[in-house]
Amino acid sequence: MGIETHDPGKLRITVIIAVRNGAKTLQRALDSVFEQTYEHIELVVMDGASTDGTQAILERNSASIAYWESEPDRGLYHAWNKALDHATGDWICFLGADDRYHAPDVMARIATALATDDGRHRVAYGTIVVVSEDGLVARPVGRPWDAARRRRFLRGKIMPHPATFHHRTLFDRHGRFDERFRIAGDFEFLLRELLDNDPLFIDVLVTEMSAGGLSNRRSTYSLLLRERHRAMYAHGLDKAPAWRSGRLIRQLCKAWISHHVGQRTATRVGETYRFIARKLTRRR
Repeated sequence: MGIETHDPGKLRITVIIAVRNGAKTLQRALDSVFEQTYEHIELVVMDGASTDGTQAILERNSASIAYWESEPDRGLYHAWNKALDHATGDWICFLGADDRYHAPDVMARIATALATDDGRHRVAYGTIVVVSEDGLVARPVGRPWDAARRRRFLRGKIMPHPATFHHRTLFDRHGRFDERFRIAGDFEFLLRELLDNDPLFIDVLVTEMSAGGLSNRRSTYSLLLRERHRAMYAHGLDKAPAWRSGRLIRQLCKAWISHHVGQRTATRVGETYRFIARKLTRRR
């Protein structure tokens, strides 16, 4: 099935937000969608039966939301899969309930780039910045796709998913998100396409991502590493199962050290390990 192309003024983009007990930040995320100057945006919100006032926020904004529901779900990827049943856009993206779009013209710029791509790509991505609770902004994440970037991705370097756009035919070709994952299901899904095809990089700062989300918490980083390895192993990118993968074991050790004694110490331990490994290799 080919990719249908459109005039940038008519291309339709679906934004999906999955939320549970996100009353503190949800309105900000919704407003960043409502403020977009691009007209052809469809918003779908899946609430996992929140108990903190999230439903009231959705009710107040219901006139501007194409579809929303508040029902129990089995996790993030189950919520996304349910949302896909209601998405009618040519391209689909996923926004965290505690994130927001960087500027009102983000979707207009993205739509122009997608429409002029002539259907060559099924995945497109821009950049994100991570914003801490005290307002500090980290360096933008997301670089043009080249051979080095491809190698890094295939070794487990995750793309900035809050700034990633999926052509709807991706889900016809590859199915839905694997709900057995808690954190790395988006990485595993993109592997299905990007093992053989390249994405389109769009030089636009798309999303301001809040620090402390599920995928960038210290407390869940070990789970992310294990799930990322599981995805790579399933797609033949890592030949060793988790229990004997040297790379995964080193990553888990570094994560444990970083969590318990700090990132600086973890970095020094890693440098010492690499120094000793090089010495031993030379002796051989």
